[in-house]
Formats: sequence, C-alpha cells, structure tokens
Amino acid sequence: MTRRLRKGDRVSWKTYGNTAVGTVKNKITKRTRAGGRTVDASPEEPQYEVESEKSGKTAVHKPGSLKKKGRSS
Repeated sequence: MTRRLRKGDRVSWKTYGNTAVGTVKNKITKRTRAGGRTVDASPEEPQYEVESEKSGKTAVHKPGSLKKKGRSS
C-alpha cells in the first residue's frame, strides 16, 4: 500500500537510472495540464506534481513511483 502523500512532503523517485528528490506541490485529481503534459488523474487514481530539489523543475508522478522521505536536516 502506498503511503498517503500531502503537499509539502519530501519524496524521491527514480529517473534515468538515478534517484531524484523533491517536494510534493499538488495532488491532482482530475484531467489537467501539469508538468508539461496532459495528466489523466481522478479521485480514485490521483497523481502528484513534484518539484525537484536539484533542478527546480516540476514533473507529475503516480503515487506508486514516489517514496516518502524523512524530514531534511
């Protein structure tokens, strides 16, 4: 089961063989444009807009691809 994610949570995800770290900016629950693409989300299958700590760019991910991280020191 995927942990519940909220705005402001620090998360990591796999990208091109590396691990990226960032912050959840929005929970998306309807079809919309975000992260440079059209996102087919719904309340039953939400997606999350995240901002990379390294690049500052945003991307959208399904909850199964995000891993909640502990608080930063």
